[in-house]
Amino acid sequence: METKDKFSISTFLIFLAFFHAQSLQTYIVQLHPHGATAASFSSKLQWHLSFVERSVLAEDGDPSSRLLYSYHSAMEGFAAQLTETELESLKMLEDVIAVRPDRRLQLHTTYSYKFLGLSPATGGGWSQAGFGRETIVGVLDTGVWPESPSFSDHGMPPVPKKWRGVCQEGQDFNSSNCNRKIIGARFFSKGHRVASKSPSEDAIVEYVSPRDSHGHGTHTSSTAGGASVSVASVLGEGAGVARGMAPGAHIAIYKVCWFSGCYSSDILAAMDVAIRDGVDILSLSLGGFPIPLFDDSIAIGSFRAMEHGISVICAAGNNGPIRSSVANEAPWITTVGASTLDRRFPAIVRMGNGKWLYGESMNPGEHNPSYSGKELELVYVTGGEAGSEFCFQGSLPREKVVGKMVVCDRGVNGRAEKGEAVKEAGGAAMILANTEINLEENSVDAHVLPASLIGFAESVQLKRYMNSTRNPRARIQFGGTVIGKSRAPAVARFSSRGPSLTNPTILKPDIIAPGVNIIAAWPQNLGPSGLPEDSRRVNFTVMSGTSMACPHISGIAALIRAANPRWTPAAIKSAMITTADVTDHTGKPIMDGNKPAGVFAMGAGQVNPGKAIDPGLVYDIKPDEYIAHLCTLGYTRSEIFTITHRNVSCHEHMQKDKGFSLNYPSVSVIFRRGMTTKMIKRRLTNVGIPNSIYSVEVVAPEGVKVRVKPHRLIFKNINQSLSYRVWFISRKKIGEAKTSFATGHLTWVHSHPASSYKVRSPISVTWA
Repeated sequence: METKDKFSISTFLIFLAFFHAQSLQTYIVQLHPHGATAASFSSKLQWHLSFVERSVLAEDGDPSSRLLYSYHSAMEGFAAQLTETELESLKMLEDVIAVRPDRRLQLHTTYSYKFLGLSPATGGGWSQAGFGRETIVGVLDTGVWPESPSFSDHGMPPVPKKWRGVCQEGQDFNSSNCNRKIIGARFFSKGHRVASKSPSEDAIVEYVSPRDSHGHGTHTSSTAGGASVSVASVLGEGAGVARGMAPGAHIAIYKVCWFSGCYSSDILAAMDVAIRDGVDILSLSLGGFPIPLFDDSIAIGSFRAMEHGISVICAAGNNGPIRSSVANEAPWITTVGASTLDRRFPAIVRMGNGKWLYGESMNPGEHNPSYSGKELELVYVTGGEAGSEFCFQGSLPREKVVGKMVVCDRGVNGRAEKGEAVKEAGGAAMILANTEINLEENSVDAHVLPASLIGFAESVQLKRYMNSTRNPRARIQFGGTVIGKSRAPAVARFSSRGPSLTNPTILKPDIIAPGVNIIAAWPQNLGPSGLPEDSRRVNFTVMSGTSMACPHISGIAALIRAANPRWTPAAIKSAMITTADVTDHTGKPIMDGNKPAGVFAMGAGQVNPGKAIDPGLVYDIKPDEYIAHLCTLGYTRSEIFTITHRNVSCHEHMQKDKGFSLNYPSVSVIFRRGMTTKMIKRRLTNVGIPNSIYSVEVVAPEGVKVRVKPHRLIFKNINQSLSYRVWFISRKKIGEAKTSFATGHLTWVHSHPASSYKVRSPISVTWA
């Protein structure tokens, strides 16, 4: 009995120790920036550590081992591992103002610069902005493959004197990997490391350094600021000269994303350092689902970046077309949706009945010499619980698919993964069939075997044909690269949509940019499909997502900054929003599927970099104005302090400026039940030419009367600001229960015949 009791006690103690280790969680702890307890310590690091020391018992080990990061610039505070008991103790300490659990976020070209109208010719947007020279674009992503030709520093100017960053050495990465193009590189892995399980033996090896193991960061960095590469293609497709949006800009790499995702503690640490390093632009092709701004580490860090004059550009997310799925909604962030190009990669499926279906793909070419477009038997494996219709790895019986063309439904697993599953099972080719969720969306891949992606309507036809015959057959006819034959831009179906869930008085996304089938730089340790089984090696590959749209805007923001170095982040955003295109290259409305795109899909429209560099007028916003806006959202004093580090009285703010509305370049009006009239104020600053007169033109939303005063703005000087007011009068019957929307626009037009300035603001009206 005694022996048994001793055994039980020992087991219990071991269990307690194990439970304690397992119950540690990472928290981001925000402190008062002027905390009363800080004066007792010689450094901010020691002050931050003291909170952990007072919360962790001595018998639980060295408290300093629990501290992951100490933040100073993006936020005052730290990230640490704590138990729930320790967390409750820490919350009671003086100067602690907020605590948030670490969140895991996810990652959300040879032609796109031409499609956007950028040209090396004298007088174009590139030459006006000096190709973005002297600007620094900080990219938070999966790192970089520095040997890519897109990161050559040939012809680059010296590193700007304001740069204070470093080239952090690590696994297979040393200081010589930085140059005048990649001027700095760092990696942040502490949050990821403590949250992630030990990798399995067959997992892809991560570089514990700024080197990219994933490819995503190399792709986005080169899209924003890659150098000119004269012979670029993906296995011979999409051939041309590759250039980033700002080919003269410098790039700073901040590796925050790993194969398990991107942790907010690591992201905040990178933003904290980037602010001190001296970047001009921060590009984040990552995010999650919308959450309140005071709980959002990216929103909090980007507010501090904005105060330092840094433009923060973020991807809207890939959760479209779900309503209110747009992420990164803070008004001081530029939120970017994705659009298409007019470049296609036809892969026609010719069925055995003589009919054909349009599809797209990157032709594997000489990498698949065994396939020369010959007709193969079609097979679509369904039934059971293995997920064979989605072509999961190991789900396809070899005897059913060997030597055949396999139909795989899109969804659940990756598109390229499906091709690898077909190949491993002995399949000769694949047809990737869109479901009703994807409709006609056509994101291509450099598949490991001959393949074609077909739309939903084509998928229905294909399966109908297969069910009509005992011996269905088909072949794929690859058509190379075709430019200019299709309407574009259009909104990508996957691009996340508004209205903003947490901040509906601000129209989000702000703008769209190319994000479908974008060709950009790629690591030499990965095949173009990104799969570990892919042994092919390329310098470029194709990717789709708002992750690809975001660096387009980041690079264009760098161009605007280079041309107008004294502009604020708000002015740079305004320049892009008010000059955006709402028609495609045929002159017809930008489409969203089979209907014209609305403001919740495309924001202001497709970015036009040539016009954005010289917009005529801008809507500027001071940091204090964002604080007043937070008051209008009903945020408490402590919630506003968490975001802004400013102790404000919303009552006093609102009394000083009754009827306040943020000076945003787009307009979002909400009529609550019983409201019939809403007035907003706006302020425009002249950045065009002196002695200029602008007249207003309004297309009123349906069901709304719009009045603008004054009708004309007369600017005598550069940098002069003038204000106007807009009254929105609802003509809808009061008491209509269902939420409804209407859109319009307001444009200030320069009346001088020699000028073509048109400063356009989209309008969204909601009856809630």
